[in-house]
Amino acid sequence: MKKTKSNVVFLQKINSAKKKAVRFLEGKVKQNNPTKKKIAFICVHNSCRSQIAESLAKHFRGDEFDFYSAGTETKPQINQDAVRLVKKLYGIDMEQTQYSKLISDIPDLDVAISMGCNVTCPYIGKDFDDNWQLEDPTGKSDEEFIKVINIIEEKVRSLQVL
Repeated sequence: MKKTKSNVVFLQKINSAKKKAVRFLEGKVKQNNPTKKKIAFICVHNSCRSQIAESLAKHFRGDEFDFYSAGTETKPQINQDAVRLVKKLYGIDMEQTQYSKLISDIPDLDVAISMGCNVTCPYIGKDFDDNWQLEDPTGKSDEEFIKVINIIEEKVRSLQVL
């Protein structure tokens, strides 16, 4: 093959596609289904309730929708009580698949669900489609945490998206 500018660009695109395919096969890249609706759970810090909702939604309804969580601020790690209890109750290790993200880090959404912001919810570029008005269990007992987790599971399982 003669080395022309268009051939070099073509080969670069092929190499990039090969690398992406290898990462995908190794499980490092998640391919989203363009026909699935994109649903995000939004909190200010994206460290507790929204993370729980994302993990349970992917677990129970991931074959139907693409789920995300995000906030207007981030924390260095997901709430450790949430990580511990979700792992204990469902066998899901959120730290292996999730991290605190900004709204700008996720794709454009079809549905945005607020977890409940107590004072005011962050503006995310669109109106919220629902507000679950969940109390933040951070710093509370395991019993209080589990109550919130159970409510999230119930809401995820009964989620209706048109």
